[in-house]
Amino acid sequence: MTETFGARLRAAMDEHGPLCAGIDPHPGLLQAWGLPVDVSGVQTFAETCVEAFAGNVACVKPQSAFFERFGAAGVAILEATVSALRESGTLCLLDVKRGDIGSTMEGYARAYLDDEAPLRVDAITLSPYLGYGSLRPALDLAATTGRGVFVLALTSNPEGPSVQHASSGAGSVAGDIVAGVTRDNDTARADGTLGSVGMVVGATIGTAVADLGLDLAGANAPLLAPGVGAQGGTAADLQRVFGAALPNVLASSSRDVLSAGPQVAELRARAQQVGSGLREMVGGL
Repeated sequence: MTETFGARLRAAMDEHGPLCAGIDPHPGLLQAWGLPVDVSGVQTFAETCVEAFAGNVACVKPQSAFFERFGAAGVAILEATVSALRESGTLCLLDVKRGDIGSTMEGYARAYLDDEAPLRVDAITLSPYLGYGSLRPALDLAATTGRGVFVLALTSNPEGPSVQHASSGAGSVAGDIVAGVTRDNDTARADGTLGSVGMVVGATIGTAVADLGLDLAGANAPLLAPGVGAQGGTAADLQRVFGAALPNVLASSSRDVLSAGPQVAELRARAQQVGSGLREMVGGL
């Protein structure tokens, strides 16, 4: 039987610390690294990150948009990047935030979660705002192929609460998402393993989880937490937001780690330092 994504992620977090290192070749970072804002710069940037992160962090998260903006050539670099991470045995979470219905959602699922897909990765991000049930093709295919998904639940952007905190009738929209994720992780919970259906929950959302009455620990979900490090998230923020679910947090860091580039050794050292610090932070709370 294929080992689940949740089980593989738990092992990687235990080994390296709960860091998800980003590969975000946006113009500002390319320029900061002394690279041109073109396909050649993106390729050098991505190759440097893979060399630094592979085998040294729990998970790596390329941001698809910064590759897609260069068209077919950029997507080819993304394909090479995820392939190199796969060959190294390092978990790859592709940040694509796909969300649609029916056959289109099925198409997105096949693009990233099928065993034969050129862009296959270990997990992807999904947007549930056409209804959590609209994600079913991706949820089911991920379960079949031993992959994972991270569903947007509570984000730190100013516009997020107007949708995520809104009443859905029985509760909040975010509450509906947490409930759906909880149901989809039932089997893993019964097996005593971390679920493979995760959520994206910002580290700087304050008291939103408590205010909305959400049970993140009960969801048995890996919790991707953007906002730690350069965006201001602290140990106290993590405790306030995640509480009993803190052991399931996978902290996402891009700017904080990537600022150590462009040299591979410095980038690797910074990633390892952040990963170790996060492990100590979580262990000490």
